Amino acid sequence: MIARVAALLLLGITAQAAEPVLVPQIQGEWWQVAGDPDLGKLTTPKQQPVDFAIWQAADGAWQLWSCIRGTACRGRTRLFYRWQGARLTDRDWAPMGIAMQADPGFGETSGGLQAPFVLKVNREYFMFYGDWENICLARGVDGKTFARQLGEAGKSGMFSEGPGNNTRDPMVLRVGSLYHVYYTAYPNQQGAVYARTSRNLRDWSAWRMAAFGGAKARTSVYRSKDPLKFGVNDDRYLVCTLPVAAPEIIEHEGQLYMAALLPSLKGIQIARLRWDKL
Repeated sequence: MIARVAALLLLGITAQAAEPVLVPQIQGEWWQVAGDPDLGKLTTPKQQPVDFAIWQAADGAWQLWSCIRGTACRGRTRLFYRWQGARLTDRDWAPMGIAMQADPGFGETSGGLQAPFVLKVNREYFMFYGDWENICLARGVDGKTFARQLGEAGKSGMFSEGPGNNTRDPMVLRVGSLYHVYYTAYPNQQGAVYARTSRNLRDWSAWRMAAFGGAKARTSVYRSKDPLKFGVNDDRYLVCTLPVAAPEIIEHEGQLYMAALLPSLKGIQIARLRWDKL
């Protein structure tokens, strides 16, 4: 299983900027911000909050959208649920209900929504997400509501690594004048990290494999001076691993935080993050 690209690559690029090598460490105790939500008629005992995103809306309220898998919705059983918190350091954010479900009318796989990622550019919010087969884009101005951005064919998918290859888990990072999107896909049942670049967040280059192989079933931190090169069957860029699942990194008022899944996969937690010398 490939670790969530949002943490794997962002930490790798950030760490390379300083010498000697610095590695991320959890600082202090975790606090829980989200639990197992009530989905009404779509609730099941097996459901789990998994890949998620956290950001601050235009009014200052903190937003958390998570993919909930194993629900009673049709198809792939996945949808997006939303929580809201007044402060990043608050416990038990308020459940706000189901935020989004896949729409086959826009070419999305029924029940296939996965791994939202939100990037604020100027006064606009861009949400990237997977629909089981494609990487899609939605936009909004308040940071709480989003509208799908459709292509010429009226579909939400921007690009894919092909039918059946489960293109998913996007994370977008600006390096110089280019935006880089990192994501995973599974051609020939082999998971890898792919990357594409763009100047406008809509038109993307051809794919490039940014990483393949490495440590599995854990969060791995890679460090590279090339944002498109983190090792293909090559672990020379690996600096550490962390005992967390689906991590996200947040910077707020000069402090770094890490959010991750509860070990039970029944909620989401946050802790402070620091950098230590390797």
